[in-house]
Amino acid sequence: MTTTEPFGARLRRAMDERGPLCVGIDPHAALLADWGLGDDIDGLERFTRTVVEALAGRVAVLKPQSAFFERFGSRGIAVLERAVADARDAGALVVADVKRGDIGSTMAAYADAYLARGAPLFSDAVTLSPYLGYGALRPALDLARENGAGVFVLALTSNPEGPEVQRARNAAGTTVAEAVLDRLRAENAGERPLGPFGAVVGATLAEAGADLAINGPLLAPGIGAQGASAADLPRVFGAALGNVLPAVSRGVLRHGPDAGALRAAAEREAEAMARFTGAGA
Repeated sequence: MTTTEPFGARLRRAMDERGPLCVGIDPHAALLADWGLGDDIDGLERFTRTVVEALAGRVAVLKPQSAFFERFGSRGIAVLERAVADARDAGALVVADVKRGDIGSTMAAYADAYLARGAPLFSDAVTLSPYLGYGALRPALDLARENGAGVFVLALTSNPEGPEVQRARNAAGTTVAEAVLDRLRAENAGERPLGPFGAVVGATLAEAGADLAINGPLLAPGIGAQGASAADLPRVFGAALGNVLPAVSRGVLRHGPDAGALRAAAEREAEAMARFTGAGA
């Protein structure tokens, strides 16, 4: 039995002390070019190191998107490993944006990669896809709880294709998204101050159409380049607003490679999010 402080408690404290902001680390080719870097392993490493050194001591959460590292093969994964470790050492929580979802021993292996203590990619939380059935996520949920980590399960995502699956209804009339949120609510029952199991709910939604009070965090992508803003958060999240972790990527990263400009942009975003969510900054 682990004695590690649960992810929900650590996230609540980080959001209150540093402001409710998650900054994505998304080193896609166009952004590397904007920074004057090559679309190669050297550019990836310089970009990632700059973001971590500038922000890990200040923001609540950093969220590296694994795809942008995986495309460089083993050397890219090595950069990701260092980024995760360095960010956590500097005090930021790390959400590995991997969107894994599988069954049985394969799901357990994914869990071991990101949620087992001592693993090179061990993170504070991961993103997971429930579309092979919520129950298939059990190995990751159990290992996360054992190690004081968390998960964010896709529920109502910011991409326009999402509703064809997430708004679909079962025989009882419940949407897929509502069923996912109900399961997360049950997982988090009795946890204080916040459960470790969260949902991904896009800030771009016209309306949630579901009960978002799951006693867990709500990771809210879609702010900035996808068209949403901090002002949209009260409309989308309603009474669950205090548990929202807004995610911004290009809105901060486009100010690089100057470290001071990156920090200033992150501070502006955190202040804006705090104004609309009521969390501390």
